[in-house]
This record gives sequence, C-alpha cells and structure tokens, in this order.
Amino acid sequence: MTETSALITDFYELTMMHGYYLEHHDARAVFDMFYRTNPFQGGYTIFTGIEELIDKLEGLSFSREDIEYLDSLGIFDKGFLEYLRTYRFHGDVYAFDEGTPAFPGEPLIRVESDLMDAQLVETLILNSVNFETLIATKASRMTLATKGHGNIMEFGLRRAQGENGAHSASRASFIGGTKSTSNTFAGKKFGIPVAGTMAHSWIMSYGSEEEAFRKFVEIYPDNGILLIDTYDTLGSGIEAAIKIGLEQKAKGKRIGVRIDSGDLSYLTKEIRSRLDEAGLEDATICVSNDLTEEIIKSLVSDGAPIDSWGIGTHLVTGGSQASLNGVYKLSAKEENGTMVPCLKVSNSYEKTTNPGIKQVYRFFDKQGGALADLITLDEEKIETGHNITFHHPFSTADFFIMKKDRYSSFTPLLTKKMENGRRVSPSPSLSEIQRTSAEKLAAFDKSYKRLINPHIYKVSLSENLRNLKTELLVKTRAKESEVKNS
Repeated sequence: MTETSALITDFYELTMMHGYYLEHHDARAVFDMFYRTNPFQGGYTIFTGIEELIDKLEGLSFSREDIEYLDSLGIFDKGFLEYLRTYRFHGDVYAFDEGTPAFPGEPLIRVESDLMDAQLVETLILNSVNFETLIATKASRMTLATKGHGNIMEFGLRRAQGENGAHSASRASFIGGTKSTSNTFAGKKFGIPVAGTMAHSWIMSYGSEEEAFRKFVEIYPDNGILLIDTYDTLGSGIEAAIKIGLEQKAKGKRIGVRIDSGDLSYLTKEIRSRLDEAGLEDATICVSNDLTEEIIKSLVSDGAPIDSWGIGTHLVTGGSQASLNGVYKLSAKEENGTMVPCLKVSNSYEKTTNPGIKQVYRFFDKQGGALADLITLDEEKIETGHNITFHHPFSTADFFIMKKDRYSSFTPLLTKKMENGRRVSPSPSLSEIQRTSAEKLAAFDKSYKRLINPHIYKVSLSENLRNLKTELLVKTRAKESEVKNS
C-alpha cells in the first residue's frame, strides 16, 4: 500500500464531490475506464498501471495539511471537510490483468462505488493508466521490431518527463519487453535488472581510447562494453577495442562495443567484420542514438549484426504520441434502489458510450489463437457450444456470427481487483507480468501487430448490449426532439 494524497486529482472532482455531499446525492454508481483509438497508429495496447493504481487507491487519504489547504480556499463546507478527514476509498474495482493486450472501446477498469468516491478517483486512474499503457505499448512495438535480434536496454531516465515519469516509464517499459534499465532507482524499486556502459567523458578524460578502455575492463572485466565512436569509429575506436578485446580474450573474458552515432547499418557490418577477422567472434555490438521501432525494423531488415539496443527518448516519452486517449465515463447509477444503465450521447456515434455494467470476453480457437473480443452486459451468461452474434460497436446493421465450431474457448477479462477499497489478491512480480504479457500477445496473429497498417482486431457488442444501447439512444433522441418542439 502506498500513502497517496487525495489531492492528486483535478479540482473539479472535488467541487463535484462537494456538490454531491451538500445535495445528499451520493447514490451507487459504476464508471468505466477505456480508450478510443490505438496509439502510434498501431493495432493494440498493452494495458499497464493497474497494480500500482491499486496500491495508490488503498492508501488514498487527505492529510491534515491537505484539509488545511482546502479550507484556505474558502469554498468548501466545514462538514464536507470533516468528512474528508476520515476519507478512504471504499469502492470495488474490476480490471484487466496488467500486461494484457487491449483494444479501443473495451472497459479496462470498472469502478463500483458511490458517486463521491468514484468521482474523486477519476483523475488518479487516468493518470496512472494512460501513461504506463502508452509506454508499455511503445516498448512492446520496439521489442517486436527486433524480431528476437538482441535485447532492449531502457536508457531513458535523462530524457523522461520528470522523476516520477522516469520511474513509471522504466516499469512500463519492462512490462512491454525491455530487459534492463539505466534507472538505478527503478532497479531498486521494481527489481528491474540495471545496465549501462560508459560515457564519452570517460574516454575523453584519459590520454587515449586504449588507456580508457583498458582501465574500464580492469574495473569491470565481466562488463566490458566499450564506446568506440568518441573520435573515429572505424579508426582509433575499433582499433583500440580490438587490442583490448584480444587482451581480455587471453584472460578468458570477452568484450562488447557500443556505437552511438552514424550509419548504424553500415558501421555495425564493418565492425562485425573487423572483430571477426581479429578472432573476436564472441564480441557483442550494442547500438543507441534516438532509435525508434521503425529504425529498429529497418536495421533488422538490413541484416545489421546488432546484439543489444539502448533506447531512451522515443521509448520513455512516447515519441510521436504524447498520451493515450483514455477516458472515464459513468455507465450505471442507482435510482430507487435499482441500478439503471447510463448512456453518454454524442453527435459522433463512435463517441457514444456503451451503457450498463459490462464484462469483456476474449475468444480463442483450438490452437489458442485470439479470434475476437465481445463486450457483454455483466449479467449475461455465455456458454460454449453455441453460435454467438457479434455486433459492430458503431454500426447497428453490421454483425457476424461466431460459429460454435470456430471457437474453442473464451475467458472473461475483467476480474475483481479490489473489494471495499482493499486489494483482493497479492500483486504478481514484475517479471511474471512481463512473461504473461508476452505470452498473451503471442496469441494474436502477426497481422494485428504490424508496425504499419495493422489488421483491425474485432471488438464487438453482444446482442443484448447492442439492443440496450439502441433503446437508450432512441429514447434520448426522442426527448431531445420533444424539447426542441415544445
């Protein structure tokens, strides 16, 4: 559990909460967190951030200083401030498992509580999940781009969006597939293996590259990664590295070289040839320098002999995309003791929300391959051995039938994570999350994971949910028409 200030919220959450308090308008409510479009024009996301979010929700409270600050604003009722003194999150939370591949429109988190409680945590939920999901997805795309040719080291601390952003990015990157981090604090906090080589300044502080390399391997004989592009990569840099590499080979050790500039395809091929000719076939090659998944894919396609990748800026910042467009919407509320589905209507049908308390099922074929996801009402019972209708989420006329012999199994993706504000099961280790995430992603056809123009994975509505949505939409439009004509 992490002690978390409940002031980590948008101010309007507090003013709405205050209004609910004054109006005694605090009925039961259900909110969904989902996102609308895949980042990076990709085909999926890796849902991340839920385990840390649960810790934050368990420790959410207003300190004495928090209450004094709110009181100083001169806005809030004294009774409301007294209520906040003993506040603890007391809702139930359902969510996808961390590291699960996810798709637009799916309720990734479902919060069931009263209005005040569920409203307050909106900002914290979005802040925790949007960023980490974005970065885990970026790391996943980069990992897939390597096609197994070398591990990715996350080198983003110095380029990340502040200290907290750096730590979250290191965690999310690891879930997405990186194997180590340069962020020492993240290594301690999350148990991520730490890694690093040397800076140009190390080499420049000595009289020659040869001297700098020799001193380094004397101190770190089992981690001799030598940076060879300080002065002349294919001249003094590789020549000094070969000399030190041969000395290390005689001692039963091996070296690696790192390149941080220039034409990485050309240079790595030349360097590999020079190393092999010198008898250093086991020497490794590491590259860095503003790498993206597109550059990685190009280098792999070119046959560049790269053994590891150091990636910072474009990984931990999201590169071309600043954020995930996750949102948090009311889907059901209590009226006269009964939970009633809610629908947010938009002029754009794709922004009209899906009403009610929902579940998501993922369908698999006999080989364990993912076929499609179905969003249903939570009360619906789905059984194997039946044909199931999948309705398009935006078009009321489009649907397809999942034949009973097409699928072999299905699994619910929303499971209870918190009950009455407390975690219901221990958090898995980060290594376990990374491993299961990779296994789940492997269930999807490669066409959904293409970097460019991926195939669209089908996320559909059940017949009952589609009918409920249509019914509520018709009623809403009818009321709007009455108001206009009155």
